[in-house]
Amino acid sequence: MKRSKQINSSTASKQSRPKRQTAADLRALQRLTAAAIMRPLDADGRMRASQKSIAGFIKPNDRLTSFERLEIYNRQYWFRILDCFHEDFSGLRALLGEKQFQTLAVAYLASHPSTRFTLRDLGQYLIDFIKAEPRWVEPLREMALEVARLEWAHIVAFDNESRTPVFADSLLGLKPSQIHLRLQHYITLLKLNRPWDDYLIALHHGGGLRGEASNAMEMDAKPARQRALRRPRKQQVWLAVHRHKNTVYYKRLDAAQFELLTALKNGASLERALRALPATAKPPPVKAWFHDWSALGWFWV
Repeated sequence: MKRSKQINSSTASKQSRPKRQTAADLRALQRLTAAAIMRPLDADGRMRASQKSIAGFIKPNDRLTSFERLEIYNRQYWFRILDCFHEDFSGLRALLGEKQFQTLAVAYLASHPSTRFTLRDLGQYLIDFIKAEPRWVEPLREMALEVARLEWAHIVAFDNESRTPVFADSLLGLKPSQIHLRLQHYITLLKLNRPWDDYLIALHHGGGLRGEASNAMEMDAKPARQRALRRPRKQQVWLAVHRHKNTVYYKRLDAAQFELLTALKNGASLERALRALPATAKPPPVKAWFHDWSALGWFWV
């Protein structure tokens, strides 16, 4: 009998112990929390969840309910990424207007939430998103795509890596067929139907570099209203978006320059790229072009 009692006592002791949490339990909790935090806010800027559902995995404290504790993170997350998105795509925001841009931003960020430690890549899927779901930018789809391309190119120019540039003197003695010049990773070549570079320069008063966003934001922070600008008239523009001495520039090109640089970017040898140039009555000043581009450090091998 005594032995039986001891066994029963031991069993009861084991049953009263709290369950040991496993790595799988922690992952499940992380997923629940992340899903709640990344869920878009409602029209009043509040968390879309019930008190009961949040209380199931978040404890209250002596000052805040479970719902209030998690809502702080939900609101800060959305204020933070919306602020960065507004800053990165201020031209698109000016084009669409506040209301339509906000609707686009929430739809895009709900579909493509931040997944990296840096918010630099927040808008990397925006162009594809607009193509796949143009209803968010109608009736300005074509213009919205061009502005988004230009603004993403600005981010690429500001952040992408730079390789050791090659200069003309180092290529002396090589045949054009042996020369494969690569464009720096921060350069984007764009063919636009309107001068959106002028539009963005006017919008930013000639500035335009992204500023450092603060890690702390007020709970009721709202982006400043975007000033309205007249949309530019149609005009074919060939553009190289690049950086020089840590500043982003929009460099206008002509059609021949654009085609030559595009061929080099796509892997053509210098000889093949030059042969693809259209025949003209007067030979183009190719030597002067390469002198300027090389001085800007555009090429590497």
